[in-house]
Amino acid sequence: MKKFSILAAVVLAAIMGSCTNSAPKADMKNDVDTLSYSIGMAQSRGLKEYLTQRMGVDTTYIDEFIKGIVEGANAGENKKKAAYYAGLQMGQQISTQWIPGISYEMFGDDSVQTASLQNLLAGFIDGSTGNSNIMNVEAAVSTAETLMPIVKKKAMEAKFGDWKKQCEEYMAGVAKKEGIKELGDGVYYEVLTEGTGAVPADTNRVSVNYEGKLLNDTIFDSSYKRGEPAKFRCNQVIPGWTKALTNMPVGSSWMVYIPQEQAYGSENRGEKLPPFSCLIFKIDLLGIE
Repeated sequence: MKKFSILAAVVLAAIMGSCTNSAPKADMKNDVDTLSYSIGMAQSRGLKEYLTQRMGVDTTYIDEFIKGIVEGANAGENKKKAAYYAGLQMGQQISTQWIPGISYEMFGDDSVQTASLQNLLAGFIDGSTGNSNIMNVEAAVSTAETLMPIVKKKAMEAKFGDWKKQCEEYMAGVAKKEGIKELGDGVYYEVLTEGTGAVPADTNRVSVNYEGKLLNDTIFDSSYKRGEPAKFRCNQVIPGWTKALTNMPVGSSWMVYIPQEQAYGSENRGEKLPPFSCLIFKIDLLGIE
């Protein structure tokens, strides 16, 4: 007999060591009855883990789950009930998946702040029914795309404001250092070794060795440590890198100082690379491929 996959819509209380008055009782009078029962039992294999890990169900309330299973199964093709059950399932997804995911997108790991469940539901329902007098779906998509980076930046500024200020002050100091030259848009460089080779175009693929540091000397990336040069097109990197590479003769070694606006801005890239970080790179341009 073929193996049966786990189906959340088929369950027996016996697997949980629980019982409920709403669950039907087995009444096996023939082979079809016995086969039906055995299939139902087989489908419940691994269900507890599926419910807790994939559906977020607290099995303390397994009786309620059984009640829902029985009601759903007995509803058959009743379209009204099917729509209601689909709404329940979608509502649970909004609560347990959408809100946490959207809140993380907005505020990172700040668990104090959250997206508005009330307004998210209002927008979703208005969009589903077509009854909104606030905006249509196309406008909502555009508004979300516009506002998300603004909200994210404000949240990051509230959390990393001191670091942002330190980086701005550091870059202001770099601009005043002797031997420092400007590439534009706040990107500065210092020549360690002046190369005599060709200068890459932004579409050229280059080979480089580099080490990237923060202003506190934390090394967040290094091709030297990996033991081999990095290779990429000049326009495939952050803007500050593109500016440097497209002004740098092959054979050069530069220290390059990049403000956060020409790097990763308010993007949170983890502990090693906080938002609003100015970046300091030693770059050796080895060749054009």
